[in-house]
Amino acid sequence: MSETETFSGSCHCGAIRYEISGAPMNHTLCHCADCRRATGAPMVGWAMVAMDQLAVSGEPAIYASGEDARRHFCIQCGTSLFYSNAALLPGVADVTTATLDDPEALPPDCHIQVAERIGWMATQHDLAAFERFPPHD
Repeated sequence: MSETETFSGSCHCGAIRYEISGAPMNHTLCHCADCRRATGAPMVGWAMVAMDQLAVSGEPAIYASGEDARRHFCIQCGTSLFYSNAALLPGVADVTTATLDDPEALPPDCHIQVAERIGWMATQHDLAAFERFPPHD
């Protein structure tokens, strides 16, 4: 990844688009209960960027999910887009990487908050895999 690289993405309906200029500080897969509840997913990919690296078009809604924690999402389709916490991570935003136009372009670095990981996530790679849907009767 180069400092001049850019990454773009959007919410599901396209009402909010964003662009990340330059390489993120990291890309983690978060297993905390707060992220799981906010997204309905067993883990969430986050790219951490400086606020000045992130350009947003459209107006995300903001939910105070904690004293200083803010979750930004599309009011039209509900897509979780950004996380910020001015006290814990000043000047930083986390961007949900599954919303990137090309999520393959930014592989994750590590798993975080594994102390809160759902037990079956530790062995999920052992599950059967199907290109689309499993067979059904």
